Amino acid sequence: MRPKIKYQVVPRFPAGLESLRRLAYNLCFSWKDDIRAIFQRIDPALWRVCGENPVLMLGLVSQDRLEELAKDQGFVAQLERVSGDFERYLSQPRVQTMDYSAEGRVQVAYFSAEFGLAVCLPIYSGGLGVLAGDHLKSASDLNVPLVGIGLLYQEGYFSQYLSSDGWQMETYPVNDFGNIPVERVFDAEGRPVNVAVQFKGQPVDVAVWRADVGRVPLYLLDTNVETNPPDIRQTTAQLYGGDREMRIRQEIVLGIGGVRTLKALGIEPTVIHMNEGHSAFSALERINILRRERGLTFDAAREVVLASSVFTTHTPVPAGNDVFDPELVRAYFEEYTKELGLNFKVLLGYGRLDPRDNAEPFGMTTLALRLSAYSNGVSRLHGRVARQMWQRVWPHNPVEDIPIDHITNGIHVPTWISEEMGFLLDRYFGPNWPEERDNERVWSQVEQIPSTEIWRTHERSRERLVGFTRRRLAEQLKRRGASEAEVLRTAEILTPDALTIGFARRFATYKRATLLFRDPDRLARIVNDPERPVQLIIAGKAHPQDNAGKEFIKRIIHLSRQERFRKRIVFLEDYNMHVAQHLVSGSDVWLNTPRRPLEACGTSGMKALANGSLNLSVLDGWWDEGYDRDSGWAIGHGEVYSDYEAQDDIESRDLYNLLEKEVIPIFYHRGDDGIPRAWVEKMRSGLRRLVPVFNAHRMVQDYLNRFYLPCSKRHTELIGNDFAGAKDLAVWRQKLMTGWHEVAVEEVLSADGREMQVGDFTEVSARVRLGSLSPDDVTVEAYYGKLDHNGEFAERQTIPLEVAETQEDRYLYNGKIPADGTGRFGYTVRVTPSMNRLENRFVFGLVSWA
Repeated sequence: MRPKIKYQVVPRFPAGLESLRRLAYNLCFSWKDDIRAIFQRIDPALWRVCGENPVLMLGLVSQDRLEELAKDQGFVAQLERVSGDFERYLSQPRVQTMDYSAEGRVQVAYFSAEFGLAVCLPIYSGGLGVLAGDHLKSASDLNVPLVGIGLLYQEGYFSQYLSSDGWQMETYPVNDFGNIPVERVFDAEGRPVNVAVQFKGQPVDVAVWRADVGRVPLYLLDTNVETNPPDIRQTTAQLYGGDREMRIRQEIVLGIGGVRTLKALGIEPTVIHMNEGHSAFSALERINILRRERGLTFDAAREVVLASSVFTTHTPVPAGNDVFDPELVRAYFEEYTKELGLNFKVLLGYGRLDPRDNAEPFGMTTLALRLSAYSNGVSRLHGRVARQMWQRVWPHNPVEDIPIDHITNGIHVPTWISEEMGFLLDRYFGPNWPEERDNERVWSQVEQIPSTEIWRTHERSRERLVGFTRRRLAEQLKRRGASEAEVLRTAEILTPDALTIGFARRFATYKRATLLFRDPDRLARIVNDPERPVQLIIAGKAHPQDNAGKEFIKRIIHLSRQERFRKRIVFLEDYNMHVAQHLVSGSDVWLNTPRRPLEACGTSGMKALANGSLNLSVLDGWWDEGYDRDSGWAIGHGEVYSDYEAQDDIESRDLYNLLEKEVIPIFYHRGDDGIPRAWVEKMRSGLRRLVPVFNAHRMVQDYLNRFYLPCSKRHTELIGNDFAGAKDLAVWRQKLMTGWHEVAVEEVLSADGREMQVGDFTEVSARVRLGSLSPDDVTVEAYYGKLDHNGEFAERQTIPLEVAETQEDRYLYNGKIPADGTGRFGYTVRVTPSMNRLENRFVFGLVSWA
């Protein structure tokens, strides 16, 4: 039985407390301690019961308690101060928008299938979503003109619990949208905003919700609308849930529905940033709108979209890149392709590594790569891996010229530091340090903080972690039906002053959560040393269909229940942002053991770093570029193995050796004042040198300066004068595509094998046939560098060559190559589309070699 009329009941706030609602509905509370303190003061027990969800809490707190608080002068004064600071944050940003848009309008739309913003908004599964959430938070602090687009899942990602045998089980709690910090979006006439998409020709209504992330609005899409059939309503039920058809439906809602949402709200982005391939259909919809509303050809519309699109790929694991069977794509896109003015096979080609392979599935990563001016991996090493993975998209380019750059991830420090660390930084950096753009200057002030304060602050965080772990473990045992005696024994686990190692991440097998447990006897000796004890706190979820990952969890659970490990090793169920915040703030050492090079970035170690923890990690992801001996330890030397068994044996022994010979001794080597001076200096080095780099403020500024601003400028150029620039570029691209077969480097003229001295130059000449193209259409360059033992380029540089002679469609190009180092060198000559006319000349995939 369904009600005829529905309505929402909200709290009645007494005079003086009205600002509580505004504070509750802005996710600033997830990183501003003073806002959280206000809600905690209302009712500390209720705050914990509500999972630190201020919206739910305000719905449950009694009206009598609100009336009582309205008469509490101390509370009212605190609320006025906090609310005033919050309003100042929103209305008086330290960085002005015009600082970014001096050369023209900038508006970024950031698309992601998940956003990790707060525990009470469970629309994330792990690192990808948390990274997206941190991106929005830093954009807010830095006042970058950005909006987010995502999906609002009715059940979100699963909650984890363990059976009595240690096997992971899953439940899917239902989100009550009326009790989380999101609100329905209404138009100027007060009507709820819906947009429409189509599934196999069937119309689908999509509701639009809004969550405020500081200064940044996040729009979330939801298909659980009464006008939709029951199976369609389930499209946004679960994050990454269902079969392949459910996945393509979700990605249609995110990509196509997301672009239509922006249009419905009157938001005109100059840049679309696709965070992973889930939103790649957004590029097709933008082309579709330009064709329908501006009368552009597909080619001209594509130039506008490509020039203003940014794509970030996050995983080197093939399973993390969605692909769809061509017939499934046909069922959903055959009619849509006609709107685009394309043959369906051409559309499939955009999503295939080899467009001519009719059996190849349609890949979302490939589609995004082909329709983005800028693409990037999320660490330096991952950028190299991504270029190798996707080289087939541009088969004529050497891997170094595959147009995939890298911008290393960072973390939103205010979200992830402990309350104790926050107080310390406020005292020495000033209260507004989170809004400062100059990371290096801010964090250089760590030198002013006395070692005793750094250490005591961290000790308090570790004590808090131990208390949290005991409480959470007791709750786990109660839910499992454990005896009262077993629950009481949780007070005996862990020691507040023992060396504490944290390990928490998704339990994919390549992350090797069991590496530390490879030799249980040796591990037992390490953790149970009476003079220098060590303890481990572990958390993480395996994907519901990943039985191998679940086996890893089960093995750890069984070991942790052995008497020799019972007090020293704890596994915490249902890893989420709340658990992560405690773990990264209280651990002394953050352990990371992925199988190189399969970790794209791994930001959990950055969160620990910002709290003064030291990283002990394989040289993979961000640690490959962040490691030095002054700030942590490296497992191995960056080797890549083909024999996984041998790798695990070698690296586990290296891990044990590091613990026994370096990590544990330096932690327990104390002065007369009880301070481990050498350890604290490592903490200080990491805070000063690494936190400014592996920081979401730096990351967002990199995206802004390297991608967003050039994209916005190019977008403005292409759409001006009734899209004249886009139309000209489309004609020019067609000229290149039809005439490129005539381009050839017919001859390279030089003295091969000549010996040179450093500082000399060698003359390079090449005869190039351009056919119907002209020198203005191309860039001809010498491609040179040092050679390896196989006579292939070990490194490369390029230098443009200039036209010296012309004879019909043939041209003589000349230039000089400097000898700026010793060794064995070589060069060749290549022709590419003009570097002066394109933001990325390699995207076309056109190149001719000598």
